[in-house]
Amino acid sequence: MSQSAALKSLRDRPFELLAELERRGRAVTASGASDAAQAGEWVGVALRMAGELYLVAREEAREVLGVPSSLTRVPGAKSWILGLANVRGQLLPVIDLRAYLGGGPTPTSRNTRVVIVNHREIPAGLMVDEVLGFRRFADAEFSAQAPPTIVHCERYLAGVFRRGNEQWPVLGLRSVVEDPAFTGAAA
Repeated sequence: MSQSAALKSLRDRPFELLAELERRGRAVTASGASDAAQAGEWVGVALRMAGELYLVAREEAREVLGVPSSLTRVPGAKSWILGLANVRGQLLPVIDLRAYLGGGPTPTSRNTRVVIVNHREIPAGLMVDEVLGFRRFADAEFSAQAPPTIVHCERYLAGVFRRGNEQWPVLGLRSVVEDPAFTGAAA
């Protein structure tokens, strides 16, 4: 029996159909992840900040949102803390990453995004100029020698991926949010 015929036979049993679709989806995801690991591939989220391209490790970014329409200012906080947003019932501090790094405020546009850091203890949404999606690199394209950047974030860089004339510094979101300068945000 072909795969499509097997699915058609489940047409009148919606729960079993959903379970089969989930099983197939998990199988495809698992095989894709193992293929990437075997090929020596690194996957990150590409973003733009102050006109420069950066990568963050896929596992350090939980999700990407548009800039929340309503932010509540936090009295006595540093200027780079834009405020608190209610994201699906949870309070999330929204930080202007570029301003925190000393590169001036991030101008908001229709492309401006907030990257939610995947950290168990420190909730944070980091506002950046633009998120460009996933980028894949071969392990051989990595160098530990991070280049100087416009926003002077070298202390948070884990290296750089180089491809052709492009260089993609890897920004460590965990190192940013765990820095005492970040956690001591009172003005």
